[in-house]
Amino acid sequence: MCAWTARQSRLKTLINRLLFLYVIFSFSQVVASGPVQAQSALVYNSVVSVLPQWPNPAARAAEPEGSGIVVLDGRTILTARHVINNAVSIVVRTGDGRVLKADVIGEDILTDLAVLAIEETLIPMRFGRDAKVGERACAIGNAFGLGLSMTCGVVSAVNKSWVGFNPIEDFVQTDAAVNPGASGGALVARDGSLLGILSAIFTKQTDANIGVNFAVSSALAKIVATALVQDGKVNWRFSGLKLGPAVSRGEVGTLGAVVKNVRPGTPAQKAGLKNGDVILQLEKRRIKSPADFKSAFVTSPPGAKLKLKIIRNKAEMTLEIQLPEK
Repeated sequence: MCAWTARQSRLKTLINRLLFLYVIFSFSQVVASGPVQAQSALVYNSVVSVLPQWPNPAARAAEPEGSGIVVLDGRTILTARHVINNAVSIVVRTGDGRVLKADVIGEDILTDLAVLAIEETLIPMRFGRDAKVGERACAIGNAFGLGLSMTCGVVSAVNKSWVGFNPIEDFVQTDAAVNPGASGGALVARDGSLLGILSAIFTKQTDANIGVNFAVSSALAKIVATALVQDGKVNWRFSGLKLGPAVSRGEVGTLGAVVKNVRPGTPAQKAGLKNGDVILQLEKRRIKSPADFKSAFVTSPPGAKLKLKIIRNKAEMTLEIQLPEK
């Protein structure tokens, strides 16, 4: 009887400790959720519904509306180009019910992004840092034209650049639910900063969410938005390289981008790259394909000197490539 009583006492102590830890954990989650909920409410005011008018509305009946993000000066709306392409007029609808006229001031076909201008000043969302795999992320958009809504999930992958939607890609992948009409909306971090602009849904037979969704990274979106506001177009910087995959389908080896041709007088030629070199890394970014290199190159700061890790004649070496100022 005494041994059983002792075991009961130890079990009771263990249960009490577990209950104490559960209460502490639950309290910390509640405390942490307060700022997150507050930030969510704030960023909600920085997303709008985009309502284009087309010459033939019936042709766009399946996706009559889209989404947009208020950025920069508060009078600039960043959206997906395919949302407003060929529209004869555009209005945007704010979360509090105002409907405002919008004018297209620039489009970039290579990234499928566009910028609109409105006369009123709204609350802009700030461009954020690079997304991290596994972090919490929420998508805000006008899914199916039903008005703004929020879904949450995680960042599934970053630096996705060989997906096949656009000539220049730097996608953040997420499992947060994204459906037609949310294109041009925001993928936001816990602190309310912009991780990316919702762009594409990866599906096979139906244009609806299956948990593999893509947002143009904040870094790429900021470059495009700033250029379109300033110049009405993006003057893309290119390296002067013609690249191919280092490992073809069915082969074995190390993924990379193999140099096929180097144009004279370009950053690549000045860096000393030669035909047959295999590019493995640009700064900290691992290069697994030609699209990877293009994405890393165009999203790097103008004028920056970047380290290139390559394989030449089966030996690894490091070169330095300088980006153009413009």
